Amino acid sequence: MNKKIPASIVGLSLLLTASAGVYAGANLQEIKAYLNGDLKVKVNGQPVQLNDEQGNAILPITYEGNTYLPVRAVAGALKVAVDYDKETSTVLLGEKTEGVAIKTQRFSDSGYSKDKKQTTYANKDYQEVLYDVRDALRSGSFMLFPDKKYQKLVLQIGAVGADIPKIKIEDSQTKALLKEESVAVKDGMKTIEVDISGVKELFIYFEKLQSDAGYVVPLTTSYYK
Repeated sequence: MNKKIPASIVGLSLLLTASAGVYAGANLQEIKAYLNGDLKVKVNGQPVQLNDEQGNAILPITYEGNTYLPVRAVAGALKVAVDYDKETSTVLLGEKTEGVAIKTQRFSDSGYSKDKKQTTYANKDYQEVLYDVRDALRSGSFMLFPDKKYQKLVLQIGAVGADIPKIKIEDSQTKALLKEESVAVKDGMKTIEVDISGVKELFIYFEKLQSDAGYVVPLTTSYYK
Protein backbone atom coordinates (compact mmCIF):
# COMPACT_ATOMS: atom_id res chain seq x y z
CA MET A 1 0.00 0.00 0.00
CA ASN A 2 1.29 3.45 -0.84
CA LYS A 3 1.73 5.37 2.42
CA LYS A 4 2.29 8.87 1.09
CA ILE A 5 0.81 11.42 3.46
CA PRO A 6 0.13 14.95 2.15
CA ALA A 7 2.22 17.54 3.97
CA SER A 8 2.17 21.29 3.47
CA ILE A 9 5.68 22.52 4.20
CA VAL A 10 7.48 25.80 3.77
CA GLY A 11 10.14 25.50 1.07
CA LEU A 12 12.77 22.99 2.05
CA SER A 13 13.40 24.46 5.49
CA LEU A 14 11.84 21.39 7.13
CA LEU A 15 14.77 19.35 5.89
CA LEU A 16 17.05 20.77 8.58
CA THR A 17 14.43 20.89 11.38
CA ALA A 18 12.61 23.80 12.87
CA SER A 19 15.12 24.14 15.72
CA ALA A 20 17.52 25.79 13.30
CA GLY A 21 15.22 28.79 13.16
CA VAL A 22 15.10 28.89 9.37
CA TYR A 23 11.42 29.75 9.06
CA ALA A 24 12.18 33.45 9.54
CA GLY A 25 13.87 33.72 6.14
CA ALA A 26 12.40 35.85 3.37
CA ASN A 27 13.17 33.54 0.42
CA LEU A 28 10.66 30.82 1.29
CA GLN A 29 7.75 29.54 -0.75
CA GLU A 30 4.99 27.22 0.32
CA ILE A 31 4.74 23.89 -1.50
CA LYS A 32 2.65 20.74 -1.27
CA ALA A 33 4.71 17.61 -0.73
CA TYR A 34 4.26 14.10 0.70
CA LEU A 35 5.69 12.30 3.70
CA ASN A 36 6.75 9.02 2.09
CA GLY A 37 6.22 6.07 4.43
CA ASP A 38 7.21 3.55 1.74
CA LEU A 39 10.80 4.69 1.39
CA LYS A 40 13.45 2.82 3.38
CA VAL A 41 16.99 4.00 4.09
CA LYS A 42 20.11 1.85 4.45
CA VAL A 43 23.63 2.88 5.46
CA ASN A 44 26.42 0.53 4.38
CA GLY A 45 23.80 -2.12 3.69
CA GLN A 46 22.14 -1.85 7.09
CA PRO A 47 18.60 -0.46 7.57
CA VAL A 48 18.44 2.74 9.61
CA GLN A 49 15.60 4.72 11.11
CA LEU A 50 15.77 8.46 10.50
CA ASN A 51 15.11 10.40 13.70
CA ASP A 52 14.90 14.04 14.71
CA GLU A 53 16.93 15.62 17.54
CA GLN A 54 14.46 14.33 20.13
CA GLY A 55 14.73 10.76 18.82
CA ASN A 56 11.31 10.76 17.13
CA ALA A 57 10.99 8.84 13.84
CA ILE A 58 10.60 11.04 10.76
CA LEU A 59 9.81 10.28 7.12
CA PRO A 60 11.46 11.27 3.82
CA ILE A 61 9.64 13.85 1.70
CA THR A 62 8.57 13.32 -1.92
CA TYR A 63 8.01 16.41 -4.06
CA GLU A 64 7.48 16.50 -7.83
CA GLY A 65 9.10 13.10 -8.34
CA ASN A 66 12.15 13.86 -6.20
CA THR A 67 12.87 12.53 -2.72
CA TYR A 68 14.32 14.73 0.02
CA LEU A 69 15.89 13.41 3.20
CA PRO A 70 16.14 15.46 6.42
CA VAL A 71 19.71 16.75 6.68
CA ARG A 72 20.12 16.36 10.43
CA ALA A 73 18.70 12.83 10.41
CA VAL A 74 20.93 11.71 7.53
CA ALA A 75 23.98 13.30 9.15
CA GLY A 76 23.22 11.39 12.34
CA ALA A 77 22.90 8.09 10.46
CA LEU A 78 26.21 8.72 8.66
CA LYS A 79 27.89 10.03 11.84
CA VAL A 80 28.71 13.33 10.18
CA ALA A 81 28.67 16.49 12.28
CA VAL A 82 25.90 18.95 11.42
CA ASP A 83 25.26 22.48 12.65
CA TYR A 84 23.40 25.59 11.53
CA ASP A 85 24.74 29.14 11.33
CA LYS A 86 21.75 31.42 11.91
CA GLU A 87 23.64 34.57 10.93
CA THR A 88 24.43 33.34 7.42
CA SER A 89 21.55 30.81 7.05
CA THR A 90 24.11 28.11 6.29
CA VAL A 91 23.99 24.38 7.02
CA LEU A 92 27.42 23.16 8.17
CA LEU A 93 28.32 19.52 7.49
CA GLY A 94 31.56 17.80 8.55
CA GLU A 95 34.60 19.65 9.88
CA LYS A 96 34.39 23.38 10.38
CA THR A 97 37.00 25.44 8.55
CA GLU A 98 37.83 27.29 11.75
CA GLY A 99 38.31 25.70 15.14
CA VAL A 100 35.84 26.38 17.96
CA ALA A 101 37.58 26.67 21.35
CA ILE A 102 36.17 24.19 23.85
CA LYS A 103 35.85 26.99 26.41
CA THR A 104 32.97 28.40 24.33
CA GLN A 105 31.02 25.15 24.63
CA ARG A 106 29.71 23.23 27.62
CA PHE A 107 32.27 21.33 29.72
CA SER A 108 32.45 19.92 33.24
CA ASP A 109 33.97 22.66 35.38
CA SER A 110 35.77 20.41 37.86
CA GLY A 111 39.30 21.78 38.03
CA TYR A 112 38.42 24.92 36.06
CA SER A 113 41.03 27.58 36.75
CA LYS A 114 42.18 31.06 35.75
CA ASP A 115 44.94 31.13 38.36
CA LYS A 116 48.19 32.01 36.57
CA LYS A 117 50.06 29.49 38.72
CA GLN A 118 47.93 26.80 37.10
CA THR A 119 47.26 28.29 33.66
CA THR A 120 50.97 28.79 32.91
CA TYR A 121 52.71 25.75 31.43
CA ALA A 122 56.19 25.74 29.87
CA ASN A 123 56.30 29.53 30.24
CA LYS A 124 53.05 30.06 28.31
CA ASP A 125 49.90 31.40 29.94
CA TYR A 126 46.82 29.61 28.54
CA GLN A 127 44.47 31.85 30.61
CA GLU A 128 41.75 29.23 31.15
CA VAL A 129 42.43 25.56 31.89
CA LEU A 130 41.21 22.39 33.54
CA TYR A 131 43.83 21.63 36.20
CA ASP A 132 44.14 18.60 38.48
CA VAL A 133 47.20 18.17 40.71
CA ARG A 134 46.67 16.62 44.16
CA ASP A 135 48.76 14.98 46.87
CA ALA A 136 47.32 11.50 46.38
CA LEU A 137 47.61 8.54 44.00
CA ARG A 138 44.36 8.55 42.04
CA SER A 139 42.57 8.68 38.71
CA GLY A 140 41.13 11.83 37.16
CA SER A 141 38.46 12.74 34.64
CA PHE A 142 36.38 15.44 33.02
CA MET A 143 33.63 15.67 30.42
CA LEU A 144 33.06 17.65 27.23
CA PHE A 145 29.74 18.09 25.43
CA PRO A 146 30.19 18.54 21.64
CA ASP A 147 26.49 17.70 21.12
CA LYS A 148 27.10 16.04 17.71
CA LYS A 149 27.99 19.41 16.16
CA TYR A 150 31.62 18.66 15.37
CA GLN A 151 33.68 16.15 13.44
CA LYS A 152 36.98 16.34 15.30
CA LEU A 153 38.37 17.24 18.73
CA VAL A 154 41.86 18.70 18.94
CA LEU A 155 42.74 18.35 22.62
CA GLN A 156 45.90 19.64 24.28
CA ILE A 157 47.14 17.98 27.48
CA GLY A 158 50.23 18.73 29.55
CA ALA A 159 51.60 16.32 32.18
CA VAL A 160 52.42 18.07 35.47
CA GLY A 161 54.98 16.58 37.86
CA ALA A 162 54.98 13.05 36.40
CA ASP A 163 54.16 11.17 33.20
CA ILE A 164 50.54 10.20 32.57
CA PRO A 165 50.64 6.50 31.53
CA LYS A 166 47.15 6.21 30.10
CA ILE A 167 44.44 8.60 28.92
CA LYS A 168 41.16 7.24 27.55
CA ILE A 169 38.75 9.35 25.50
CA GLU A 170 35.33 7.69 25.30
CA ASP A 171 31.86 8.31 23.94
CA SER A 172 30.07 8.73 27.27
CA GLN A 173 26.74 7.43 25.95
CA THR A 174 27.91 4.32 24.08
CA LYS A 175 31.07 3.70 26.18
CA ALA A 176 33.01 3.30 22.91
CA LEU A 177 36.74 3.98 23.22
CA LEU A 178 37.64 6.69 20.70
CA LYS A 179 41.31 7.19 21.56
CA GLU A 180 43.93 5.97 24.03
CA GLU A 181 47.08 8.00 24.63
CA SER A 182 49.87 8.65 27.11
CA VAL A 183 51.56 11.97 27.86
CA ALA A 184 55.08 12.38 29.23
CA VAL A 185 56.41 15.48 30.92
CA LYS A 186 59.07 15.70 28.21
CA ASP A 187 56.30 15.93 25.57
CA GLY A 188 55.40 19.40 26.76
CA MET A 189 51.88 20.41 25.72
CA LYS A 190 50.82 17.39 23.66
CA THR A 191 48.15 17.69 20.96
CA ILE A 192 45.74 14.77 20.51
CA GLU A 193 43.25 14.57 17.63
CA VAL A 194 40.09 12.49 17.99
CA ASP A 195 37.27 11.70 15.54
CA ILE A 196 34.07 12.64 17.41
CA SER A 197 31.52 12.53 14.58
CA GLY A 198 28.08 11.71 15.95
CA VAL A 199 29.22 12.05 19.58
CA LYS A 200 27.08 13.99 22.06
CA GLU A 201 29.16 13.59 25.25
CA LEU A 202 32.86 12.84 25.79
CA PHE A 203 34.43 11.29 28.89
CA ILE A 204 38.17 11.87 29.28
CA TYR A 205 39.73 9.55 31.86
CA PHE A 206 43.26 9.62 33.34
CA GLU A 207 44.57 6.41 34.93
CA LYS A 208 47.07 6.24 37.82
CA LEU A 209 47.91 9.88 38.37
CA GLN A 210 50.82 10.13 40.78
CA SER A 211 50.82 12.04 44.06
CA ASP A 212 51.70 15.73 43.61
CA ALA A 213 51.24 15.30 39.87
CA GLY A 214 48.44 15.48 37.33
CA TYR A 215 47.39 17.31 34.19
CA VAL A 216 46.58 20.67 32.67
CA VAL A 217 44.19 21.04 29.71
CA PRO A 218 44.02 24.47 28.02
CA LEU A 219 40.46 25.50 27.16
CA THR A 220 41.66 28.28 24.87
CA THR A 221 43.85 26.27 22.49
CA SER A 222 41.96 22.96 22.58
CA TYR A 223 39.16 23.11 20.03
CA TYR A 224 36.49 21.39 17.95
CA LYS A 225 36.31 21.25 14.15
